[in-house]
Amino acid sequence: MGALLVCPECGHEWPHSASDERVIKDAVGNVLADGDTVTVVKGLKVKGSTSGIKAGTKVRNIRLVEGVDGHDIDCKIEGFGPMQLKSSVVRKV
Repeated sequence: MGALLVCPECGHEWPHSASDERVIKDAVGNVLADGDTVTVVKGLKVKGSTSGIKAGTKVRNIRLVEGVDGHDIDCKIEGFGPMQLKSSVVRKV
């Protein structure tokens, strides 16, 4: 209904604000955005791989997504391929 949100049950109306957008922060509290470069802050195990992702690995050009189980970063890691990460294990560069 235009710039207003309307409750279908009671008819209450309120303005739609930009604060409804989801803000994703990294491990130290920096706000993340699509296209950022981040660094993994702790070693991660990867299913099906003998070696995991080491702390300090740089990940370029991330995408923020509505992930499953807290995995809100979609990215491609060299040597591992496409995967999803939690924002709590990365730090913005």
